[in-house]
Amino acid sequence: MSSSVTPTALEARWHQLTAPLLPDAALREATYRQLVRAYEAPERHYHSLEHIRRLLNTLDEHRDMVQDATVVELAIWFHDAVYNPLRDDNEARSSQLAREFLENTSLSKEQWARVRFLIERTKDHSQPQPADDTDLHFFLDADLQILGAPEADYGQYAQQVRQEYRLVPDFLYRRGRRKVLEKLLSSSPLYRTNFFHQKLEEAARYNLQAELSKWERGGL
Repeated sequence: MSSSVTPTALEARWHQLTAPLLPDAALREATYRQLVRAYEAPERHYHSLEHIRRLLNTLDEHRDMVQDATVVELAIWFHDAVYNPLRDDNEARSSQLAREFLENTSLSKEQWARVRFLIERTKDHSQPQPADDTDLHFFLDADLQILGAPEADYGQYAQQVRQEYRLVPDFLYRRGRRKVLEKLLSSSPLYRTNFFHQKLEEAARYNLQAELSKWERGGL
C-alpha cells in the first residue's frame, strides 16, 4: 500500500492548494507543520500522514467524481487532525481547527462551511447522508476504502486501530469494536458512489464480518 506522494511532494502540494487562498506564506507553513506534527504523532498508527497521502492519491485518480476539488482536498487534510481515541468530539475539534485556518483565506464562507460539514460527517459513516451530495459521498467512500482492501492490508488496519486504542482494556475494546463492525455491516449500502460500491462493497463486507467473527471468538 505504498504511496506516490513523498513528504517533499506533500508539502509542495499543500502550498499549491493553499497559496491561491492565502498569501501569508508563514501562516500556510505553520499550519502545514501543525498538521504534520498531528498526523506523525507516535500514537498514530492508522490515522496518520500515510492515510492522508492515500486519500490525496484517490482524489487525484478520481477527480472527475467531485465538483469542488478544493473543498474535498481541504477536508482530507483536516479531517483527522485531532484524533484522541478516548474522546468523542474529534471531528468537531478537527472542524474547528479547519475553521481557524480557513477564515483567514479567500475561500468563501459557503466553501469553508462545506469543508467543516464534510469533516463532521465522518463522525459516523453509517448515518443517513444527503442523497444528492456527490462530493460528500466520494469523501466518505474514499475514507472507508481500507475496509475493502485485500485481507492482509485490512488485517494490518485492524491491528493499527487496536494500537491506537492501546489504553483501552481488551474486554472494553472488544465490546466497542464489535458495535462499530455491526453498525457498519448494517449500513446498506456501505459505499454510496457506484464506483466504490462496485469495487469494494463485497470485499469490505467480507473483511468486516471476518473481523467480527474473530472478536466473537476472543480477539484478533
